[in-house]
Amino acid sequence: MRQRSFRIFSWSMFAVYMAVLLYITAFAWNYGASLGPDGPGGRNYNLIPFRSIYRIGVFSPDFWDPLKILIGNVFLFLPLGIFLPLLFRSLRSIGRVTLVGMLLSLVIELYQFAFTLRVSDIDDLVLNTVGVFLGAAMYVAARKMLRRIVVILPVGFSLSRRNGSIDGSNRKR
Repeated sequence: MRQRSFRIFSWSMFAVYMAVLLYITAFAWNYGASLGPDGPGGRNYNLIPFRSIYRIGVFSPDFWDPLKILIGNVFLFLPLGIFLPLLFRSLRSIGRVTLVGMLLSLVIELYQFAFTLRVSDIDDLVLNTVGVFLGAAMYVAARKMLRRIVVILPVGFSLSRRNGSIDGSNRKR
């Protein structure tokens, strides 16, 4: 019963996360559009790695805006790196999760280019992929730590399902 509740909760949180991701990447205000001229067809894009990161750093009026953008792009995709292996057994390797996250980020960037809503930027793709990778690495590390905790508990101890405490006996009280 607990596992089913956890799965329902996880899927619900994943749906909320995906809705927020869609809103932020498709409809939120576009900070970067003012940092460069429009390309062909009014589209604004960057295909040169680290170019927009440099421009934001150089032309930004203060220190915090570029930092917020860089960290924001990484943290925006970090939950995806946790949700994918949590919800899909076939995505339990860091490489697979990172690839799926990179492909999702690529689809978002292509969508932004096609509909001229936002700036399509290779730097976003790189930073988002770093975020997915970090999330997947955190998931793998957390699973390993949880396994070690279970192994460290002495054989005679058990987790009591009644009160959630660890005790030295398996008897009912």
